[in-house]
Amino acid sequence: MTDAAKQSDVDTVDVRSLVPAQRHAKIFQLVNGLAPGGRFVLVNDHDPKPLYYQLEAEYPSQFSWTYLERGPEVWRVEIGKLAKAA
Repeated sequence: MTDAAKQSDVDTVDVRSLVPAQRHAKIFQLVNGLAPGGRFVLVNDHDPKPLYYQLEAEYPSQFSWTYLERGPEVWRVEIGKLAKAA
């Protein structure tokens, strides 16, 4: 399976249209709803690295974080719940 095919079966969540105060709440809602092995792609208008640290504090070693695109205008990050986090 190609990378493009793998990406097509993953939900993409574009938070750029949300006001900044709503973004983290939406993302945490999605992370909380992930089944072990589940994942989604986050699309943002800036590097969401602070979110990584917040997730790591709440869910230590329970999620994956893979940059798919690193700006300068769009950042895409695949966030997944690790199977061992079940």
